[in-house]
Amino acid sequence: YHTTQHLDECFAYWTETQASAEIGLALFYHDAIWDTHASGNEVKSAQLARDALGGALSSTMLERIVALILATKHDAEPQAGDATLLVDIDLAILGAAPQRFEEYERQVRVEYGWVPEADFRSGRARILQSFLDRPVLYGTKFFRARLEAQARTNLQHSLAALEG
Repeated sequence: YHTTQHLDECFAYWTETQASAEIGLALFYHDAIWDTHASGNEVKSAQLARDALGGALSSTMLERIVALILATKHDAEPQAGDATLLVDIDLAILGAAPQRFEEYERQVRVEYGWVPEADFRSGRARILQSFLDRPVLYGTKFFRARLEAQARTNLQHSLAALEG
């Protein structure tokens, strides 16, 4: 799943929402390091952005981009502003049309092909349930209005498939 297809989808929403250049740079780097066998991918991606952009941007802008990348850990709901929009863009796949969401789920399984089926199902179910347990999936009105209902339906269908 963490391919140029994901980046293309993110940048389509970046364009549609007219998000800032900082969000664009954070999107570009947010999954630059992706290893399903390791943890800390977002931290490593943020460091890559810091290394690559350090000489070209002000330290203030660079630190904002790094903070945005780290918001894509999805370990907490973003508090406000650009981080909320960035996370909504990254999670837009959850509210995709059913056919695209099913493709996404297959892509995630391929990424974690090394994980035994039972372990994958239980771990994936925990992740998806954690999203469903949130009062809202999307922090911005833009994404909530367009994707919230479909995302909840997609997540419920995926959970049912994982449990069945």
